[in-house]
Amino acid sequence: MRIIFMGTPDFAVPSLQALVEAPDLEVVAVVTSTDKWGGRGNKTLLQSAVKKYAQSQNIPVLQPEKFRNPDFLEELRSYKADLQVVVAFKMLPKMVWDMPKLGSMNLHGSLLPKYRGAAPLNWAVINGEKETGLTTFLLQHEIDTGELLLQYKTPIGPAETVGELHDRLMIAGGDLVLRSVRLLKTGDYQTQPQAETEVCHAPKIFHQDCQINFQQGPQKVFDFIRGLSPYPVAWTKVGGKKLKIYRSQIIFAEQNASPGSIWTDGKKFLRIAAQGAWLDILELQAEKRKRMDVQTFLNGQELSASKVDELD
Repeated sequence: MRIIFMGTPDFAVPSLQALVEAPDLEVVAVVTSTDKWGGRGNKTLLQSAVKKYAQSQNIPVLQPEKFRNPDFLEELRSYKADLQVVVAFKMLPKMVWDMPKLGSMNLHGSLLPKYRGAAPLNWAVINGEKETGLTTFLLQHEIDTGELLLQYKTPIGPAETVGELHDRLMIAGGDLVLRSVRLLKTGDYQTQPQAETEVCHAPKIFHQDCQINFQQGPQKVFDFIRGLSPYPVAWTKVGGKKLKIYRSQIIFAEQNASPGSIWTDGKKFLRIAAQGAWLDILELQAEKRKRMDVQTFLNGQELSASKVDELD
């Protein structure tokens, strides 16, 4: 079975690796994003994790700037793929996803139809979900709407960050992709339509969306912080300076402080009031400094205000 794999970040690599190592499958090419300038001073040309792995396996790599480019489409067609497997990649035009005889299969980081969109893991944690998972489905024109193949379910730990959840699902994704591709290979499968009544969305999260609102209840603030840790990371401002917060815990100590109030001994703890409880800040990062635990932070910095700044 000839497969073209499409993906870019670390999350996609275990899925690609599972297909490459399967003796009954052949990954004939990989499509990934173009190289980007980055690093200190934007002077380093950065390659995607998928490209690096593909090159280590001597698999041809395609990096189109535009999917509708005739030269790219001709090259893609030349590989005569039976199936395209898409993991953590861009939205594809029909002329691309409909090219192989079996079409294209996608791995998505949620239990579809819940959390369609660009940031399903983040929103599941932010919303305090107790369970999430992975779904494989056949691509259709509308994003994340295709008929379902297989799903993998897993609980979300009560204090688990989205980064920890990402790393668990990244590994599980390789197994689910392999099982799904083998189903498609045999032809012995039945797809299931998505229930439109259960749809909810997970739109892309921008930096300005990550400011913490301490006027909310403590559980909502706690879930917001862990749902954005380590990326794109929740933040607040104290005295006009940005403070990124990676990890916290709720302390239901008696408090009459107004939301956003700061309580610290200057040595061991830093707490910020939400509605009805304190958030004990455990890991954070000040402007122009590295991420660190709260004690290290307090040893090297004094806070310039007794309350976080108002929301931007």
